[in-house]
Amino acid sequence: MLEAKILVIDDEKLLRWSLQQNLSKEGYEVLTAEKGLEGIKRFKEDTPDLTILDINLPDLSGMSVLEQIKGLDEEALVIMVTAFGDIQTAVRSIKLGAYDFIEKPFNMEKLNILIGKSIETIRLKKEVSQLRKQLALRYGFNSMIGQSEKMREIFEVIKKIARSNATTVLLQGESGTGKDLAAKVIHYQSRRADKPFMEINCTALPENLIESELFGYEKGAFTDAKTTKKGLFELADGGTIFLDEVGDMSLTTQAKLLKVIEGKSFKRIGGTKDITIDVRLIAATNKNLGENVRSGGFREDLYYRLKVIPVLLPPLRERPADIPLLSKYFIDGFNREFRKNVRGLDGETEKLFLNYNWPGNVRELKNIIERAMILESDEYILIEHLPVELTSGYSTDTKDTKHRDITMRIPPQGIDIEEVEKHLIQQALEMSKGNQSRAARLLHLSRDAFRYRMQKFGLIKQDRESA
Repeated sequence: MLEAKILVIDDEKLLRWSLQQNLSKEGYEVLTAEKGLEGIKRFKEDTPDLTILDINLPDLSGMSVLEQIKGLDEEALVIMVTAFGDIQTAVRSIKLGAYDFIEKPFNMEKLNILIGKSIETIRLKKEVSQLRKQLALRYGFNSMIGQSEKMREIFEVIKKIARSNATTVLLQGESGTGKDLAAKVIHYQSRRADKPFMEINCTALPENLIESELFGYEKGAFTDAKTTKKGLFELADGGTIFLDEVGDMSLTTQAKLLKVIEGKSFKRIGGTKDITIDVRLIAATNKNLGENVRSGGFREDLYYRLKVIPVLLPPLRERPADIPLLSKYFIDGFNREFRKNVRGLDGETEKLFLNYNWPGNVRELKNIIERAMILESDEYILIEHLPVELTSGYSTDTKDTKHRDITMRIPPQGIDIEEVEKHLIQQALEMSKGNQSRAARLLHLSRDAFRYRMQKFGLIKQDRESA
């Protein structure tokens, strides 16, 4: 299998032949062109992975060919072949976008090493490109699940933000409402998707570390600064930076953040040079920043600067219509991940879900479904699969019937209590279509207690046959 396609543009016939022979032996597909215009044409038609380009050509200068190739493909890798000692030309070519240069006369071993490095660069770029495509699919607009009116409105706002040039967005909402997902959707569905998405949780690091993470530092700026380090703002240039829980940021860091937003530049810690950046800033918080401003915990000027486009994500309890849809989405996802075939929520489980308050919001719903699917193997997620904090205090209509008076008359000839119990077990199995967990609930028994009675009356085999 060929590792890469290489285009050689050089007017020396012997050199072209030599490169074609040697590189073909290394497993590369080699194309050749004698002149600049011919080389540009071949580049358009064959889209090589790497171009080896002589600086001196009979019709066009190598620099002109390089510029046109980079105009066709900004990511194109080009190795320039320069005359011995012509460092000035080599430097110019690097500034125009050449990957590297090699001086004539060169040996094949040195060229092969250079080609190997460039091919590795190609591989890494392809991997990054593939990863970005996967992220764009994973964080598409359809990754935000909801059919309630509130969520449909929010989806429309997020689409408009992603497609706009807005550089400041504020996401507000309780923990677990999906602020991080919304931030990633905005980035990966925007024109900035091929640039970095950098995130930091403002509660996870102390003040001095947050500043060094955000702005970087120069070598020698403090005791442990052995080398220069770029901060997240610098690394995110052209892309997006996501500041999660921005409401927990110190007032000192808030002041520096405001300066970056307004000036679109900053200095590394210990630095004197302004670094200009172009980033979209998405800030998120589960706090009421308006109240924090009034209490003095958050800068008013920063609050209004962040609040250019505010998005309030509602808690799950305010959009119960989305709970069945979200549950199905998570069940389908975990079925693929765990190789299971859970059909959905049991009717009583869905009823419980619709009436539960969901303090942890969508994140809590996802975690509960994941737990149930890991630990249990029933066809449906049942109430007994759920953690006690979810089910405590919950009663279904069937549970309420245990307080009703049940009148049973014993016939004059008497009755065998064992037969009555066996009949009830059989009836419960029939009503539940063989589902032991449901049948146990009908008789207000635990699943283990119900199975004990099935074994007692020899019904286990019968149950398996009906299952």
